[in-house]
Amino acid sequence: MSQSRVEGRASFDRFVTARWSALFHLARLLVGGDRHRAEDLLQEALVKLWFAWPKVAEQAPEAYVRKVLARSAARSAQRRWWGERPVDRLPELPEAGDVTAAVDERTRLEAALALLPARQRAAVVLRYYQDLSERQVAGELGCPVGTARSLASRGVARLRQLLSEAAEPVK
Repeated sequence: MSQSRVEGRASFDRFVTARWSALFHLARLLVGGDRHRAEDLLQEALVKLWFAWPKVAEQAPEAYVRKVLARSAARSAQRRWWGERPVDRLPELPEAGDVTAAVDERTRLEAALALLPARQRAAVVLRYYQDLSERQVAGELGCPVGTARSLASRGVARLRQLLSEAAEPVK
């Protein structure tokens, strides 16, 4: 290993040792207090820093890590699933009830969705099933954000009405 590489590793180690606590605290704040997600987020940011270390070591390594942490936290917040979540105790498994009731409910919902006007149905599906933001829904539908918000709101209101009226599956 070359002398400059050894010095680079040593300076990286010193930086991490000196700034770990503050960076971990920042990561915890960015992920809403979840210690395990914060550890994963900080580890990911430090790996990226390691590869960029020769470029950023003399400039602003902490600013670089903050930027990586903020961007990674924002990206992970958009995901619906973050991977494993360690817990102290395993949860009790629910009884496997009647699965036909869930299928019937899903069938009722799909039938009610089919009764919505196409743009309302698209707005509801994109917003709540695909979990897109209002801005993303507007982009997909090619309309202003306010219109997308209105379409989704009216669609959900109509779905509630249809589902509360129907004791039987909607036809």
